Amino acid sequence: MQTDAPETSTAPASTAAAVPQAVAGRKNLLQLVELRWLAVVGQLATILVVRFVLGVPLPLEQMLALLAMLVVFNVASALRSRLELPVSDGELFGALLVDVAVLTGQLYASGGITNPFIFLFLLQVAVASVLLRPVFIWAIVAAAALAFVGLTQWHVPLALPGPTPVLSTQYVGGLLVCFVLNAALLVIFIGRIGRNLRQRDASLARLRQRAAEEEHIVRMGLLASGAAHELGTPLATLSVILGDWSHMAPFAAEPELREEIEEMQRQIERCKAIVSGILTSAGRTRADAPVQTTLHAFLDGLAAEWERTRGAVLEFTRVDVPDVPIISDTALRQMVDNVLDNALEAAPGAPLRLDMGCEDDLLVLRVLDRGPGFAPDILERLGAPYQSSKGKPGRGLGLFLATNVARTLGGEIRAQNRPGGGAEVVITLPLAALVPDAPTHHGK
Repeated sequence: MQTDAPETSTAPASTAAAVPQAVAGRKNLLQLVELRWLAVVGQLATILVVRFVLGVPLPLEQMLALLAMLVVFNVASALRSRLELPVSDGELFGALLVDVAVLTGQLYASGGITNPFIFLFLLQVAVASVLLRPVFIWAIVAAAALAFVGLTQWHVPLALPGPTPVLSTQYVGGLLVCFVLNAALLVIFIGRIGRNLRQRDASLARLRQRAAEEEHIVRMGLLASGAAHELGTPLATLSVILGDWSHMAPFAAEPELREEIEEMQRQIERCKAIVSGILTSAGRTRADAPVQTTLHAFLDGLAAEWERTRGAVLEFTRVDVPDVPIISDTALRQMVDNVLDNALEAAPGAPLRLDMGCEDDLLVLRVLDRGPGFAPDILERLGAPYQSSKGKPGRGLGLFLATNVARTLGGEIRAQNRPGGGAEVVITLPLAALVPDAPTHHGK
């Protein structure tokens, strides 16, 4: 089954998604470069103040050498960020490991865990929680914790004035537990906050998309209702002329001509019904108000009417569907007709299948065809306007309108390609939205 498509081609969804991902990777690498410059300046200032202002002896050569290595690495990272190659999570993880290693070396040369800057490891954990996937985040936590444990055993003691402080094993153990607990809480809560922000952004994006689609529908409704009014008069005139022809002797005496006139009359009646449906959907009802019927009668009548008017073969089944009273209107019928019409266009001449069933108080209609199936980019944006594979401008509105009707009723439309060929479109509607006096049914 295919939807209608514009002539302009769209890039595959995977390619389109890779572009912002690559941009985000380079931006994250630039953030690390900027943070690292701040770390370089901060470490240099701290070393100079502690050595020359506070008078605490420090192995300046070793610590400044580590700082020089960090500067060289940061320059290389800045140059790397200018390349067009994508920056992976593994690359960012490696950069953070370098930061952890340099910080470990600086702390080793300046007192180990007795150094008050030992908790700067948590900064690396916080940055990883924002930039990396969970597996890399916990790897940074493990690396920082191992560095912490190593610094309890191996470090150069600070030559502080006064008695040298002696840390008991219990104190060191409590300090380690505190560090690991803080690191875990940082990862968990920053992760939750980030997830909440992503969900909020996704919800806002869906709302903006829905608003744009509804504005699009309003514009189409105005155009369609105007066109429908213009078509009403010539269709009525044609209907009268054909009625007169059917009673004229030359046509009445020829069975073939009479059959052709009757077929033309049926097609004009169908056109008039379509015009009525357009006006009804636009809120300007002619003579086709919603009526109360039963679910069985609606489904069977819909399938039979579609098969008769399209001249196609429709194999339909109805299994475990309760015969409850419902409200039937043009929008509901046109929603299913649009999906069936798309299936017929995708596989002309081949029989279609319509399976009707119920699952957990949901009416499920499955339309199956034997066409070429959906293109991957069409499946990715199913229901968006002008998304199609037929290569005709201005097409692609059938599934768009059907999707919006389903949403109004609280349902949805999904699609997938069948393993043996062809496509399957699934319409899911809550039964409660179809029964009389249901508050969700078109607001009636």
